Amino acid sequence: MPRASRSNVSLGFLPHSSHHSQLSDGSISFQIDSSFNSSSRHLVSSIPLQLMEEQTTTESNSVELNNQQQQRNVGSVDLNGESKIGGEEEEEKDVDNFQILGHPMCLKRRRDDNSSGATPESSSSSTSSKRCQTDQNGQERSLESRRQAVRAWGNQSLQAADPDIFDILEKEKQRQYKGIELIASENFVCKAVLEALGSHLTNKYSEGMPGARYYSGNQYIDEIEILCCQRALTAFGLESENWGVNVQPYSCTSANFAVYTGLLSPGDRIMGLDTPSGGHTSHGYYTPNGKKVSGASIFFESLSYKVNPQTGIIDFEKLEERALDFRPKILICGGSSYPRDWEYAKFRQIADKSGAVLMCDMAQISGLIAAKECASPFDFCDIVTSTTHKSLRGPRGGIIFYRKGLKPGVRGKLLNQGDGSYKYDFEEKINFAVCPALQGGPHNNHIAALAIALKQLATPDYKAYMQQVKKNAQALASALLKRNCKLVTGGTDNHLVLWDLRNLGLTGKNFEKVCEMCHITVNKIAIFDDNGSLTPGGVRIGTPAMTTRGCLESDFETMAEFLYRAAQITSVMQQREHGKMGKAFVNKDIVELRSQVENFATQFAMPGQDM
Repeated sequence: MPRASRSNVSLGFLPHSSHHSQLSDGSISFQIDSSFNSSSRHLVSSIPLQLMEEQTTTESNSVELNNQQQQRNVGSVDLNGESKIGGEEEEEKDVDNFQILGHPMCLKRRRDDNSSGATPESSSSSTSSKRCQTDQNGQERSLESRRQAVRAWGNQSLQAADPDIFDILEKEKQRQYKGIELIASENFVCKAVLEALGSHLTNKYSEGMPGARYYSGNQYIDEIEILCCQRALTAFGLESENWGVNVQPYSCTSANFAVYTGLLSPGDRIMGLDTPSGGHTSHGYYTPNGKKVSGASIFFESLSYKVNPQTGIIDFEKLEERALDFRPKILICGGSSYPRDWEYAKFRQIADKSGAVLMCDMAQISGLIAAKECASPFDFCDIVTSTTHKSLRGPRGGIIFYRKGLKPGVRGKLLNQGDGSYKYDFEEKINFAVCPALQGGPHNNHIAALAIALKQLATPDYKAYMQQVKKNAQALASALLKRNCKLVTGGTDNHLVLWDLRNLGLTGKNFEKVCEMCHITVNKIAIFDDNGSLTPGGVRIGTPAMTTRGCLESDFETMAEFLYRAAQITSVMQQREHGKMGKAFVNKDIVELRSQVENFATQFAMPGQDM
C-alpha cells in the first residue's frame, strides 16, 4: 500500500497535553493545546515529525526527523511526558519506539557533534558561563568609561573648562582689589559665603515652603531654610510668635513686589518716597513726562511723598495731607538714598489715620538696625523688607518679615472692616505671592549663604564693624565739608553721604565716569529738585565696602581727597568738552590719580580672596 501524503508537525508541547484524532483516511492529526505557550519551551524543544500511514509490511510506522531543520534538540519525549537525556554514543539509543492509538511509531533524534564527549547541557552551560563573563567584563569596562566621561566633564576647573570666562573673572578680581569701592549698596562677602554660593545646593529644585515642597528629596534643604529663618529672627531680636519671615525672594525689589501682590489687587494704591528725594523705584515712580518706571507703578497706582527742598528732610505735614487724600492701601517708609534716621512713629500715626498697612524697606540700613546703631522699624511697621547683601554682607537676595498672631489693637478703619478678625493674615498671602505667584524654586545656595551671614550678625565683631561704618561715614562727610562740598541734609546719620555737585557745575554722570577711570566707583543719583534722573546732579557715597576691607577714619579722609581731586579733573574736562564729555579720554592727571588710588587700595586685604 503506498504511503499516504506526509504532514510535517512541530511538537512544541508536552505529549500528554496534545489532542489527537484519527481521520477517515487513516491518517493521524494533532491539535496543540493553546495553554502551552512560550513559557514551556524551555522544557521541550520543538521537534519536527513526519506522520505516515501504517504500511502493509511488518515495518513499523516511523517518525523521522526532518534533516532539513537545523535545531539542537537533546531530549526525547514519550506520550507519558517523560524526558530522556541523550548522550549515549550507541546508535540504537537515538531511536525511541512508541505507539499512538495502537499504531507503532518511532522517533529518531539528530545527534549533535561533540568531539569532547561532553553532554549538550554541559557544553551549553560552559558557553553560557563564558558569555556571561564576557558580558560582565564588558559592562564593567563600559561603566568605568562612563565614570571617566562624567569626571572629565564635571571635575574640570573653571580655568580649564572656560578660559574666556576665567580671564574675565580674574580681571574683575583685580579691579575690585586695586580700586576703591564707595557704592553704598555694595560690599565684600567672606569666604564661607562664597563657598556656600558655589556649592552643590544649586543642583536642587525645591519649589514651595519647608515641609510643603513640590519636589521630593528636600529634607536637608528644609533644614537649611528653617535654620536661616530662625537666624533671621534672632538677628533682629524678633519672636517667632509675633513675626514670620520669608527668605526666598531673589532681590528686595522682588520682595517688595511680592508684598504688593499678596496684599493688593491690581490698581490699588501705594505711597512711597519720591525717587529723586531718596526713595526707590520699586516703591512706585513716574518720570516727569509720566513714564511708569517700575512694575509697582505699572500694576498699581502710586503717589509719592517728598523731602523739604531746603532741608532734604521728609516733610511729614505734606506727607500726612497727601496720605489722607490719596488713601493708600500700603504706606512705605525707607529708601535708597536718605542719609538721615527714619521717624517710624510718625509714619505709624499717618498709616493709622489713612487706614494703610505700614511697610518699611530697610535695604540700605538693615545692618545698622541689626547692630542697634539706628532706630528699628520692627516696633512700628507691619511688614519689613530688605536686601541680604549691602551692609548685611551676605549674598545678593531679598527677605520679607511680616507680623503674625494677634493684633495689638485696632489701628484705623482698615482693621474694623471685613470679618472683624483680630489676627494678622499676612503670612499665607505673602508666602503664596513669593511662590508660586512670582517665583519658582528658591536659590538654595543663596539661602545657605544668607544663613551664614545672619549668624555673623549676632557676634560682637559685627556690631563693632557697623559702629566703624558709621564713624567712617561721618569722617568722610566732615572731610568733604572742609573742602566746601555741599552735602544733602548737611551730613549723615548712617552709612552714606549724598554729594550735591551742582554748585561745582558738575553732573553726577560725568563725575562718576572720571572716578571710574581713576579706579574709584561711586554712583550718580538724582537730587530732590532735579528735573529728572537722566542727568542727575549728585553722587551717593557709602562706607560699608571699604570698612569691610579694614579702612578707618583716617583712610576715608584720604579717600575724600581723592574724590575732591576727581571733581577738579571733571570740571576741567567738562569745560574742555563744553559740558558733554562723550568718550572721556585718559590724561596725565587721571593716570597720576589712578596710580595713587591703586597704591592706596592694595594696602588692604580683600575678603574671600588670596590677594
